[in-house]
Amino acid sequence: MGILYIVPTPVGNMEDMTLRAIRILKEADVVLAEDTRTTGILLKHFDIHNHLMSHHKFNEHGTSAAVVERLKAGQTVALVSDAGTPGISDPGFFLVREAAKAGITVQTLPGATACIPAIVNSGLPCDRFCFEGFLPQKKGRKTRLESLAEETRTMVFYESPYRLVKTLVQLAEAFGGDRQACVCREISKMFEESVRGTLSELADHFAQTAPKGEIVVVVAGRSGKDVSAPARGQAENK
Repeated sequence: MGILYIVPTPVGNMEDMTLRAIRILKEADVVLAEDTRTTGILLKHFDIHNHLMSHHKFNEHGTSAAVVERLKAGQTVALVSDAGTPGISDPGFFLVREAAKAGITVQTLPGATACIPAIVNSGLPCDRFCFEGFLPQKKGRKTRLESLAEETRTMVFYESPYRLVKTLVQLAEAFGGDRQACVCREISKMFEESVRGTLSELADHFAQTAPKGEIVVVVAGRSGKDVSAPARGQAENK
């Protein structure tokens, strides 16, 4: 049987690509891509000439069976998303599960992801944390937030810049406006930024300064004492 490789790709800076990831992509019989145009740019940058197949959240249930057959026939398959590690708020879970069911070896390469740099850079406790990804956009959103109100671990959310202010306001309503948090933007890119403060301060800040780019929101867990970020008072850019 072949091997299914889960290959992280840079979330911003091309230099974050690992040597092993480049080798696997060169050696694979086929590369499954969330968007073949985006991955095509990546492969061209690293002079990789390989067969690309589309594999995204809208077709993964239909394509996974055929991919498993390729793996059973001995082919090596590499799965990438547009950025970061597949399966983390990106397609990947379903294919990995089906491959594992079929007894196929799955190897996930270590590499780029947005959530870990954001947690560490936030200045909030990172010895214990929970990854929540994207909140439900409509149905179940309020219930999810209410269920996290008593969470004591640092929480990590992904968010669109277009919904950031609304989300910060809702987080403040659910957890209290004085809860410490950090908004990390454009991780590993030229205009990377971390803004720290309370949820209320951050909501005010981004209401006045429209955010752009990929967003990670890190929120302190509930504590009997204040869980302090490195800076208090006004939201701080660093």
